[in-house]
Amino acid sequence: MTDLPLIYEKDYANRRALITFNRPERMNAMSPELLGLLREATDDFNEDPDLWVAIVTGAGERAFCAGADLSSTIPNRAKATREQPLKVDETRSLHSVHKPVLAAVNGYCIAGGLEFMLGTDIRVAAEHAEFGLQEVRWGIVPAGGSHIRLPRQIPWAWAMELLLTGRRLSAREALQCGLINRVVPQDQLLATTHAIADLICANGPLAVRTAKEIAVRGAMGMSWEQAWSLESVLATRAFGSEDAIEGPRAFMEKRTPQFKGR
Repeated sequence: MTDLPLIYEKDYANRRALITFNRPERMNAMSPELLGLLREATDDFNEDPDLWVAIVTGAGERAFCAGADLSSTIPNRAKATREQPLKVDETRSLHSVHKPVLAAVNGYCIAGGLEFMLGTDIRVAAEHAEFGLQEVRWGIVPAGGSHIRLPRQIPWAWAMELLLTGRRLSAREALQCGLINRVVPQDQLLATTHAIADLICANGPLAVRTAKEIAVRGAMGMSWEQAWSLESVLATRAFGSEDAIEGPRAFMEKRTPQFKGR
């Protein structure tokens, strides 16, 4: 096992990447080094045409990610804010990744860990997982996109309870409010997530990426007319592809399609 705080593995045979937060002794908290490696890994995944889906999880069974490391990352952020208070960041984690990203949540998913999860598409949680945005308890706010993403992903009242109280939700509560897709026993977590990835990888990769891009960009405050226009433009890319010829042909020939992602 590597000593690096983040493990990035490529499984080309199954067309997927596995990204693992690897600081189990610190509840997989995000250190500056981990954040740098995470940016590199997501950029590489996004640019590699042979990787169609990514799965993100945490090492060990206690935590997916307990957020930013309060001993390093948060003090650095606070110091930078005091020195340059008007710095604007116009993007958030995974915002520009239009390939599917799945989260296998194996324990605490807190603060920055939950913020990162909000950038993923499908979420499977172990039965003992817990979810929370506890920043307000420490006099700060979750500035990684939660104020915007959370009310767009779950009902307003649930979002406000998470943002304003700092309390944690159980896996069952997270499932109830629509924050996650599945709750499974810990020993079935990765197998269940990989099974979902298998379903995705059986589809046309260009069509999958197009569907996600339309959904993500269209849900970000566009008017209906703007969203319809975006859908029309991006759908043309999928319908004009070789995969769009192969899919219907395979259906007619009663065989599994052989997609090429172009």
